Amino acid sequence: MPGYDVKVQSLAIDGAADLQIRSLLDHQQFADPAGAAEALGISSAQWPLFGQVWPSGLHLAAAMAVRPLPEGERILEIGCGLALASLVCHRRGAEVTASDVHPLAGAFLLENLRLNELTPMRYCHGDWSEDAVLPPGGAPRVQGRFDLIIGSDVLYERDDGGALAAFIQRHAMPRCELLIVDPNRGNRPAFTRSMAELGFSMSETTLAHAGYRGRLMRFVRDATP
Repeated sequence: MPGYDVKVQSLAIDGAADLQIRSLLDHQQFADPAGAAEALGISSAQWPLFGQVWPSGLHLAAAMAVRPLPEGERILEIGCGLALASLVCHRRGAEVTASDVHPLAGAFLLENLRLNELTPMRYCHGDWSEDAVLPPGGAPRVQGRFDLIIGSDVLYERDDGGALAAFIQRHAMPRCELLIVDPNRGNRPAFTRSMAELGFSMSETTLAHAGYRGRLMRFVRDATP
């Protein structure tokens, strides 16, 4: 037994076919017998967050359901959790890599690919720190550069050192687009300034639906800053 309980639900995605998603049963789940999550700095309170369906993730998936996907575009989802947006992109035929720091995110992705009868998709360990140590036997680190980087609810804590912006800079093509869905957290202005310093311009769309309040931020860089 894995030490945690799960459920399978059908999720309606605006603009796309429903997804069958295996997620953690609730926010009370926790199982880290070998200390893999603890070694990555993931506390017991943070542990179940990757395995929940979050409104911001649904909004990002809906955005990717209707966004044009140019042939050959390389997409990276950061902090993917259950990777709803990556699954939508993958089903549309895009070249997408999902990434997360949680040691179980890759296994949940494999199961959700199976539930939706989808072919294998690339998954990488997505620690934003440049000197992060890979967990033994885990997924490879994110490598290379991408034309589009996407994420939802990734500005959930202060990032005084700018680790996220630096990670994006390492993996963004000189011409790159970045889509971030954020539920109006207070860390947004600092991140926006960091991206401006890297040569990205920003526009945003307000998101309001069924009690959700947030925004879809679009950053674009046309050339090397």
